[in-house]
Amino acid sequence: MISDKLQSLLADQVVSLINTSGSAKVGLGGNSTYGSQTDLDIVLSSASVLATKSDENVIQVKVWITGGGALAGQVLREVAVFDNASNMLFRENFEGIGPFTSSETAEFFIFLEVE
Repeated sequence: MISDKLQSLLADQVVSLINTSGSAKVGLGGNSTYGSQTDLDIVLSSASVLATKSDENVIQVKVWITGGGALAGQVLREVAVFDNASNMLFRENFEGIGPFTSSETAEFFIFLEVE
């Protein structure tokens, strides 16, 4: 078990890592669950990402992609966040959502808890 203080400090570090140099991608795949995966199955587009600390040890990560050519008509099935060296920090697969129109924005809210 780690102390509450270390949980809070680790959460701060993750928020800083994502906000200072992180990036995100959304994809059409979503059928791979291997921990050694380094990218999404089928990358659709890069996306914007912002992390905030919502509790002492909880991080809220918002990933969003604004409509347009890449999103129009697509069904999304996965989202991932990367560091500045293109290392995948985490990935989430989900039941497909879409298809989207060119004027829509897809937003994902992911909560990470440091235990």
